[in-house]
Amino acid sequence: MTQPSFGSPPVSVHADAKPGHGIGSVDREPRGFITLYVLANFGIYIAIMAPVMFSLAFKLQHITGSVPAATGAIGLVTGSGALVALLIHPLTGRLSDRTRSRFGRRRPWIVGGVLAGTVGLGLLGLAETVPLVLATWCVVQASFGVAATAVAALVPDNVPHHRLGRVSGIAGVAVPMAILAGSVIAALIPNDFLRFLVPGLLAVVFALPLCLKLDDPPLIGETPRFRVRDVVGSFAFDPRKNPDFTWAMVVRFLVMFGYAGISTFFPFFLSEKLGYTEAETAHAVLLSNLVSVVCLCISAPIGGALSDRIGRRRPFVALAGAVMALGLVLLALAPLLGIVLIGQGVVGLGLGAFTAVDQALSTQVLPNARERARDLGLLSLASSLPQSVGPAIAPFVIAVGSVTAIGGYSVWYLLGAVIALAGGLAVYRIRGVR
Repeated sequence: MTQPSFGSPPVSVHADAKPGHGIGSVDREPRGFITLYVLANFGIYIAIMAPVMFSLAFKLQHITGSVPAATGAIGLVTGSGALVALLIHPLTGRLSDRTRSRFGRRRPWIVGGVLAGTVGLGLLGLAETVPLVLATWCVVQASFGVAATAVAALVPDNVPHHRLGRVSGIAGVAVPMAILAGSVIAALIPNDFLRFLVPGLLAVVFALPLCLKLDDPPLIGETPRFRVRDVVGSFAFDPRKNPDFTWAMVVRFLVMFGYAGISTFFPFFLSEKLGYTEAETAHAVLLSNLVSVVCLCISAPIGGALSDRIGRRRPFVALAGAVMALGLVLLALAPLLGIVLIGQGVVGLGLGAFTAVDQALSTQVLPNARERARDLGLLSLASSLPQSVGPAIAPFVIAVGSVTAIGGYSVWYLLGAVIALAGGLAVYRIRGVR
């Protein structure tokens, strides 16, 4: 069955393609691709980030009855969800690469993931115990992780090398806009059920245009049968044969670890540092995210475009890590909301440039052209793992830090700054990209 296209032929990938072959073989991405790609990302990430930024924290506080108990609970819930996403990304990415259906390779996974995730968010809104919150959040993370992996694979499917930075920079705006929209929903909707369900419905609305217009690139030749051993193979690669890909994963893990603490613990940080009530925290989160989003929307397109023009990726990634570290230090030591806002703005500047340029850099070091979604799923491990490791160790770090003069959450943010800086510097271990 012929599907409607964006307006120009997609990139074809041969089953016997060598690493790198087929990527960048067109002069420009299909017409309308960027707009629909950004909208789909916005929808998927609003469904994921709205709960992480606010709704989960206060739902668990309502269930447990205290901030300390909620801190431990949110670490367990978000860590478990991130672990599920960590396992889902490479496996479903590999399945997407091999999918031969009348609806295409990527579309079934996008549609199925978004619909299942929306149902999961509705159930999460109704959950009244920590175990139910944990179970439904894992469903949400798995489902939207499936959709996000399939959507991410569309970039190397359709975008040439010399435009990767530009396209990634523009697409990078979707995540901060999703964070901001999620903050607005959390601040304006007091009902727990609707706080979770509305982002899911928005994901359906914004992902639908991409699914209607998507023309999956054809896979030419025979596809090997997917066996049980291929499940393990979905997570396996040889670091010695793919050192640049390995270091790209390390860089992303370290930098995103520095950022993971903000999204999960920021409401609690404001409560401890500034003594805010829930209503005051909701408005402070909204204002902070607005500042961060504005800065990120400035730095992401500029950073991506400049890296394309100059032909270099590594200096931008290193600088972005350093800028994020500076912002985290400002947050950790902030005595009042004004400094918090400045810190969030600085983090936003660094994160915007990092997400744009790192995505372009990572796409250039994918080991296998015919399993792009699998490899991008492995890279997603580097983004998901900090969301699992971070919340798992955060309660211990915060507890130790609480006996210091600056407080537990401040110590957590300072640790994040050190790790983000290390991640930025680690990019120079990548040799195949300038």
